[in-house]
Amino acid sequence: MKALGVAALGVVCLTAMSAAAAPAWRGYGGDAQHNANAPAASQPLTNQHWSLSIDDTPQSGEILIHYASPMITKRNTVLVPVKHDAQGAYRIEAHDGTTGNLIWQANSNYLFAPHDWTPSVPAHLTAQNRLYYAARGGVVLFRDKPDLATGKTGKRVFFGSRKYKNNPTPYDQHVMVSTPITADDSGNIYFGFVVTGATPINLKSGIARISADGKGTWIAAGDAAQDQSMTQVAMNCAPAVSRDGATIYIAVSDGDHGYLVGLDSTTLAPKYRAQLIDPHSMTPAIVFDDSSAAPTVGPDGDVYYGVIEFDFSSHNDRGWLLHFDSTLQTVKIPGSFGWDDTVSVVPASAVSSYTGTSTYLVMSKYNNYLGIGTGDGHNKIAILDPNATEHDPIIHSVLVMNEVLTKIGPTHEPGDPPGAVYEWCINSAVVDPHTKSVIANSEDGNTYRWDLATNTLSQAFVLNPPTFESYTPTLVGPDGTVYGINDAHLYAIGN
Repeated sequence: MKALGVAALGVVCLTAMSAAAAPAWRGYGGDAQHNANAPAASQPLTNQHWSLSIDDTPQSGEILIHYASPMITKRNTVLVPVKHDAQGAYRIEAHDGTTGNLIWQANSNYLFAPHDWTPSVPAHLTAQNRLYYAARGGVVLFRDKPDLATGKTGKRVFFGSRKYKNNPTPYDQHVMVSTPITADDSGNIYFGFVVTGATPINLKSGIARISADGKGTWIAAGDAAQDQSMTQVAMNCAPAVSRDGATIYIAVSDGDHGYLVGLDSTTLAPKYRAQLIDPHSMTPAIVFDDSSAAPTVGPDGDVYYGVIEFDFSSHNDRGWLLHFDSTLQTVKIPGSFGWDDTVSVVPASAVSSYTGTSTYLVMSKYNNYLGIGTGDGHNKIAILDPNATEHDPIIHSVLVMNEVLTKIGPTHEPGDPPGAVYEWCINSAVVDPHTKSVIANSEDGNTYRWDLATNTLSQAFVLNPPTFESYTPTLVGPDGTVYGINDAHLYAIGN
């Protein structure tokens, strides 16, 4: 065997460590590409193993809060952000995935960026089993060995620890992490941040990177887009990492319209950009801060990102799923729903009835909101072929991704016309290739298994009475336990 240099040996050691400690679920979308594939065969939806409140001060009535995705280690420790107050203070709780017993907890003084709907708490578990979570001032805290009651802790500051220590007050008041955190396979982390006032080093809202060894860098949103009218990163837009780890994808905006940008993963230098255009009006689409849409990177490198139509209503407020090649230079077939959704990847082999040529499909929410435009309340979920077209079901002149399978919600919403059902309540749904199914929550208070072989809702588990709430993710742990968020609680469901 040829001798390895120090650098190469370090890569080999890192790779080995990553494989040994690789989490079952890193954070939003499950992995750095947001494919949301289950790490193990999901258990039947027959019993509640345990549950816990994830909000000390939940809203009454409508719950307009994007609760963050839990993270799960390989050893089945569930790491849960628990919101403490309306300003953003929260704690991370570590629970045994089998029993739900608390292992440890840690507080953060995090402060939400200015918002309408309450955004998600930024936290992420790296391939090296290091937990990162946001604090006030753009500071990111970390904890190693999250499976144990004690572990090494520390903090990282993307603009420099010394600068922060010299004068923390203006940073604490004016700098907020505004997106979920994403890590690449080497343990470098990326996130968006908002700056609401003056700081000693003239920070501007933008995108940050902190390397695995703690070195930080950042780029302003306007510089990332090469358009100085861009003043922010899209709220809740978790960065996505290309398959080769070389590019970071994230959306920036002027508060209304914007770009999807591709940045060098080491330097954050701009590489690619695509203006986000409504495929019907061919005018700028809306990048809406109430959304929690994030880019998904497909197995072929294609990039998917959801927006709202230019006027909020011409497409029944469904928005569009925009679709690009890896360089963002080629605009591909759009999907017919994009609002507040991050699509999941479905191996084509998981849909036995599929006869097309695509090697993978995408799973999308497909609501058709009653009373908006021509919306009839026939709220669905869908499996779409990203490389085949059909006429859009709402605006027939637009060609969109072909519907391979759809499934309407099963529960009529009282007071609505016949056929109108409760909305599907997901922003990222877990796909289980092992059982050829999708696990999805509905606002009717149930978690459902969508069997892709039979196109039936083959299992349902009741969590709560119907609740109007913002969309939340579903996920699966290393032992197959299914997790869903409903009515400000996290539920663990299985055998």
